[in-house]
Amino acid sequence: MQSRTPASRATGRPRSAAADAAILAATREALVELGWSKLTLGDVATRAGVAKTTLYRRWAGKNELVVDAVAELFDELEIPNRGSLAADIEGVVLQFAAILARPEARSGLMAVIAESTRDDALRERIRTSIVERQKRLVLEGRTRAQARGELPPESDPTTVDLIFDVVAGAVVHRTLVSAEPADERWVRAFTRLLLVGLGGAAG
Repeated sequence: MQSRTPASRATGRPRSAAADAAILAATREALVELGWSKLTLGDVATRAGVAKTTLYRRWAGKNELVVDAVAELFDELEIPNRGSLAADIEGVVLQFAAILARPEARSGLMAVIAESTRDDALRERIRTSIVERQKRLVLEGRTRAQARGELPPESDPTTVDLIFDVVAGAVVHRTLVSAEPADERWVRAFTRLLLVGLGGAAG
């Protein structure tokens, strides 16, 4: 099923941030209680206390709504300043794993990824709403490590993409595919492996 063309927003009355927040929270609540297959826009609208037409003015359909609801969870991620690159990486990876352990994140992310295999517009929305937004973490962490003298200046623009893909891919596979815990022991081992790779590339 292909995504519908995004609905045009009417000019005049501005969007309500409170309504948006209520809708996204209701979507996550419905994911936990109903699961992907039974979630409907009507149920989300009822939970959020808004009209169904309000949802359609903001989102083209269920796929896009769930992407944005999950993306909001990942916006909670922060790079902690623990004094070293290794400790900073461990901190953010543990946060990431904790978010993926939440039922609404797990079920929502797996569902939209599966749907995106046959929906190019949805794949692009995942990329812009989740992937590109979270690359800020790599940029912030690398800049901080460079200021400490832990990493050399980096001129290759593809490095940020590569680091993000390695970290996100490893954690998603560990938690959602292998269904193994990304606990402190695993995160420490993964961070050591990552830093050895970064050191080799820098040399």
